[in-house]
Amino acid sequence: MAVNYISGLVFLALILLGIVVSGIAAMVNPVIGVLVAIGWFILSSIVSSGVRLAAQWERAVVLRLGRYQSTKGPGLFLVIPMIDQVRILDTRILAVNIPKQTAITRDNVPVTIDAALFYRVATPADAVIQVQDYRYSVAQYAQTSLRDVIGQMTLDQLLVEREQIAHAIEAHIEKDTKGWGLDVTALRIQDIDMPEELKKMMSRQASAEREKRATITKAEGDKEAAFNLAAAATTMAQSPGAMQLRTLQTIDGLGPTASNTVVLAVPIEIMETLNALRGARSNYQGERTT
Repeated sequence: MAVNYISGLVFLALILLGIVVSGIAAMVNPVIGVLVAIGWFILSSIVSSGVRLAAQWERAVVLRLGRYQSTKGPGLFLVIPMIDQVRILDTRILAVNIPKQTAITRDNVPVTIDAALFYRVATPADAVIQVQDYRYSVAQYAQTSLRDVIGQMTLDQLLVEREQIAHAIEAHIEKDTKGWGLDVTALRIQDIDMPEELKKMMSRQASAEREKRATITKAEGDKEAAFNLAAAATTMAQSPGAMQLRTLQTIDGLGPTASNTVVLAVPIEIMETLNALRGARSNYQGERTT
């Protein structure tokens, strides 16, 4: 709340003027001077209390004889002392910490959730007249709304759709607090806590899911490699010298070190040619013998 230094300055000016007036009265009669000084002091206190000051973010709700009169501020304003009552409200965005609330989800899973609610006073008169203590009331209503909305969600929805759930809770709170002169700006879920056994089960489920994806990825890689090998074999079968070139490249890649053992692969075509020559020679010798 802004410091009302204007009221103090007015009181000081009236006191200085009262000293002069009471001094003049005391010159005529000392008793009258004392009475004037006392009366002037009381009157200065009452008059200076009617001068009020509100900061830029503050609004003053004025009640005259118990009835709503007006909303004043920001800046300097005047009220009738001893008749008007003033309630100054902060119109900046306020934050309310919603403590940990235990709720049961729609699939019967107990969870503990805490959140933060952000709101501001949009209509100061309604915030004073319609509700006894708007700060306490909105905090309690936010807790009950949190439990009500969470009870309609499943655990998977709670973990995945946190932003949508926050908007649902925010709309649930704003629906009734609108009549209180409050404007809910945002609600953010800070933490979601679950039983340890459920956390372990979810961890095992996530591990199994990752292992499943890894197996599928490896199988797809093997399948693609088999297709590539088949395409390479087809290409080599269409080119007679491709296998010899591949063999020479493999031998060259082994390096010149003596520790390497080089296994020379004989091309299949040479083996087939030798087998054909061996068969022709056997036929020829059989014909000569006959």
